[in-house]
Amino acid sequence: MVDVRTAAVTQEDCPAQGAPMSEHTSPHPPHQHTVTVPASIPMVSLLGPHDEFLRIVEREFGADIHARGNTLTITGDPAEAAMIERLLDELVTLIRTGQGLSAELVERSITMLRTETQERPADVLSLNILSNRGRTIRPKTLNQKRYVDAIDKHTIVFSIGPAGTGKTYLAMAKAVQALQAKEVNRIILTRPAVEAGERLGFLPGTLSEKVDPYLRPLYDALHDMLDPESIPKLLTAGTIEVAPLAYMRGRTLNDAFIILDEAQNTSPEQMKMFLTRLGFGSRMVVTGDITQVDLPDGTRSGLRIVRGILGEVPDVHFSVLDAHDVVRHRLVGRIVAAYDTYEERLRTSPPDEGSGGRTGQPGRQPDGHRGQGSR
Repeated sequence: MVDVRTAAVTQEDCPAQGAPMSEHTSPHPPHQHTVTVPASIPMVSLLGPHDEFLRIVEREFGADIHARGNTLTITGDPAEAAMIERLLDELVTLIRTGQGLSAELVERSITMLRTETQERPADVLSLNILSNRGRTIRPKTLNQKRYVDAIDKHTIVFSIGPAGTGKTYLAMAKAVQALQAKEVNRIILTRPAVEAGERLGFLPGTLSEKVDPYLRPLYDALHDMLDPESIPKLLTAGTIEVAPLAYMRGRTLNDAFIILDEAQNTSPEQMKMFLTRLGFGSRMVVTGDITQVDLPDGTRSGLRIVRGILGEVPDVHFSVLDAHDVVRHRLVGRIVAAYDTYEERLRTSPPDEGSGGRTGQPGRQPDGHRGQGSR
């Protein structure tokens, strides 16, 4: 815990009357808060190289922060200064867990504090799911932690959200964790083999050559989570199976962790077929992005309608992620948010005659076809 002392700033320290106010400026006089960081915490770990983390905090809260030794003096709006004190306490806790801070981690901690949730950023960001070759996989947002917790508590979990929110990656980490803990005997990873209805016959090559490109993102994630030399052995033994969705028909999957990826590209019939493969001792995670459906015109997405069918069924959970949960380049989150705004505008007002015609028509997907990158 950090030690805090508070004092009001004198009138001479306040901005002159009539001076412009920033978005963080309060009508109340600014206060000075003195925070003493424990001597066991290196200040460079807390403030960042060249005070990078300190500058982020000053920018986000509109406060002035001066460091001298292990003492920080915060001058600013009392409410914002109090939140900075909470933030520093969270960051100190994270450092004590052995996790090094980063600019992204500081920014995500600030976002969580501003949501006024009951969960502490340190509890969210220090939850270790899986470690391999010095790399630890953890949730990076509050919604991601809730998603991971739901996988522990429910037999079937649906994760719906845009690209880059970690839907499939976190599910695979939980699958590997369950396999290593001997909670299941095997992992089954599946997805629709091609974008438009699994029409493999028109593609060149053997069946394996046709299917592998569509499953490659799943293999890539496995290589992040397991030693590369062990993966061929696990695949050969059937401990891990990566297969197109069509291969699931007629099977009962017992003692398995089963993941259906790209579920927005399943028909309602395919979704029902997959869900009824569930056997004893198994768990299922279904992931997809309902804004990027690549099915032929006139074909409904099984993922889009399944919540209306199973929303009240016990032991089935729906986890929704959004642009705030994007953990790729920060620009990806802004792109997702911009598309959400654009599509909401299309739903609430008819398109202009010169806006591109078919994009605004009901039932059309404005995003078109997309690439094969993993989520």
